[in-house]
Amino acid sequence: MAENADLLALLAEMKKSMEKGQEEMRKGQEDMKDEMRKGQEEMKDEMRKGQEEMKNEIQTHVESKVGEIKDHVNSCIEKIEEDVQSVRREIGEVKGEVERKIEEVEDKVQGKIEEVKEKVQVKIGDLEKRLSELEDRPINFPANPDLTYSRPTVKSLTFDGQTSWTVFKTQFDVVSSANGWNNRVKATADVERLMSLAYAECPQDVRDSLAAQYFVDAIRDEDTQHATRLMDAKDLKSALAYSMKYEAAKTVSKTSRNVRSIEVEDGTGKEKDEKFDCLLKTLEKLLNSHVAGKKNTPRRNPNVTCWKCNKKGHVQRECQTISPNQEN
Repeated sequence: MAENADLLALLAEMKKSMEKGQEEMRKGQEDMKDEMRKGQEEMKDEMRKGQEEMKNEIQTHVESKVGEIKDHVNSCIEKIEEDVQSVRREIGEVKGEVERKIEEVEDKVQGKIEEVKEKVQVKIGDLEKRLSELEDRPINFPANPDLTYSRPTVKSLTFDGQTSWTVFKTQFDVVSSANGWNNRVKATADVERLMSLAYAECPQDVRDSLAAQYFVDAIRDEDTQHATRLMDAKDLKSALAYSMKYEAAKTVSKTSRNVRSIEVEDGTGKEKDEKFDCLLKTLEKLLNSHVAGKKNTPRRNPNVTCWKCNKKGHVQRECQTISPNQEN
């Protein structure tokens, strides 16, 4: 019994010691937990401080870099503006130089145009003088069929309303003289054209008959008028041809009595034609040069309508349209 009591007492002490050890262990765990909690909080505070410091450092670095970039961009912009101003100054200088060159060229061109105009006027005056001398030169020998040759027909240019009328008139006179168009041929063409315009609604044979009648009435020589009237021509061309033949025969009959025999070489007329053709070509070149100087002349109002052809750009008196009646 005594041994059992000692064993129980020993067990009780061991139990107390164990409970005491467990209590100490519990306290130690709580202390460790407190320390660990404090350590975690301290680590969190340090990490927070480190993040804030790093954030501040990064922000400071970024701000410094941004400032450097701004300064660099501003310096580049200033340089670009200086370059632009320099380019503008150079452009202004070049523009002024170009304007001066243009003015010099315009003055030179205007001087050349005036010089060409003067030369053209001088040439035209010389040609008119020569033509007047040729027209005034009398022909005192009859036409010999064995010595005659066919003169080539020179085509007249069409008046376009832009060329000077004086220049066109001079050229037309040269062509008229080259083709042998006398005043009667010109008058015949005018009568035929006016008849076509005045009696546009009449038949062609009626217009031809009226034109021939008016032409015969306008012949001044009584003998020629009488002979042409007796011929009873049906159209204007027949009346003109007959009257010209009658006058030529009449002239030859009057002058053949006092005409001396002459000898004419076959190449004389051909040589004259070649000289006359050369003269025409020279006149044409001069006229083209004169027309080239007129390119800056203001044109007619394009809205002007011709009453003859109903086209815009010219008036009726300058219309070059040939009606079917005129072609006949």
